Amino acid sequence: MSDRNWVDGGVSRRKVLITSGALGTAGLAGCSGSSDGGDGGSGGDGGDGGSGGDGGDGGSGVDGDDGSGQSTALLNAEGSSTVYPISNTGSSYWNSNAPPSDGEYWGANDETSVPGWDQLADDGAGDMLIADYFASKFGFEPTDQRSSPPFPTTVGLSHSGTGCEAVTDGLVDIGNSSGPITAELDWSEEKAQNTVVDNVVGRDGQPVVVSSDVSDAGVTQLTGEDIRGIYQNEITNWNQIDGVDYDQEIYAIGRAEGSGTDTSFRLNMLGAADASMSGVDTRFGQNQQVAQAVSQNEGAIAYMALAFTSETVIPISIEFDGTLYETSRDAENTIFDSEYPLNRDLHMYTLIEENNPDGGGYDRREAAFVNMFLNEFGQTVFVEGNNYIPLPTSDLQSMKDKVSSVATEDLLSP
Repeated sequence: MSDRNWVDGGVSRRKVLITSGALGTAGLAGCSGSSDGGDGGSGGDGGDGGSGGDGGDGGSGVDGDDGSGQSTALLNAEGSSTVYPISNTGSSYWNSNAPPSDGEYWGANDETSVPGWDQLADDGAGDMLIADYFASKFGFEPTDQRSSPPFPTTVGLSHSGTGCEAVTDGLVDIGNSSGPITAELDWSEEKAQNTVVDNVVGRDGQPVVVSSDVSDAGVTQLTGEDIRGIYQNEITNWNQIDGVDYDQEIYAIGRAEGSGTDTSFRLNMLGAADASMSGVDTRFGQNQQVAQAVSQNEGAIAYMALAFTSETVIPISIEFDGTLYETSRDAENTIFDSEYPLNRDLHMYTLIEENNPDGGGYDRREAAFVNMFLNEFGQTVFVEGNNYIPLPTSDLQSMKDKVSSVATEDLLSP
């Protein structure tokens, strides 16, 4: 397994990939934003209890400052439906600005203990509301009012490519993407490094899933070559696969071109972002649409994000070059490992502004919000809580060091 030092034991509470919580996440992702991709400025509902706003141009929500000279304009994000559950859950928590006594959302009480709370409490969070705490590290004045954070946030739902374009065009503050911006926008690494900050907030062990009838027929694992053959139209019936006795045409489902899920799948499975996929029968713009199509069609196979698997959208084990990657966290090799060939980073890109007085490529709202995800609390609640993979400790610290460049004080281990 990866070097997730702090998550060994208690935090890794999901022993198998398929959980009832994943269905709830899929429902959440369908609650706000655009279901058909939308445009670069359409925002989500902004989360529970917050003022949210309607997206609009980057930073053009609630103008003004908090008395300390800090902008309190709306921070808006948009893009990937894969990253959406992480980003939108974070936005919900931020806009709620819950107090420590609310153990369900923030802190600990007699009945609830949120993982990572003790560490945050030692750093001064014990008497602060959630958004107040994270914002204060970047110079914002606490409001001390529930549902009234130092600045509001909102998250729109579209595609990775749309999110990448929106942030680079200055339409939103954060562009969510499940594929690298170099592949989404056909950029060089140099251009990406000079244009955006790549904030990696978690990982997705991108699963390949099948419909329940296929699973019931005994298809619990495939080889990488089997999957390539299906998506390149070389295998069209399940009985063409060695050991499978199921006479059923394959219904191959893909994500929309331009989605990070599609880009990552082509890169990692087929070798190039523009690799041919002539075997695809239909494509859908969002993960939740893919999940619904898999559950409603016989013979189905699809690639998607971990958060959207369920009892009728069943992930399979995959063998790559003699190594079988299973769906259980307890297996020797699993789809949760960093070595799993379909493993991918989940990005929240921010735009580097020339001569930004705050340095580091962020404005302070962006840094404060991103920083909320980069600790044990954020990784547990927002990343693993949505059935994704927390960052290894070394990667988490590296990301925190990057964001800390704009902090008003040295950020401690939380």
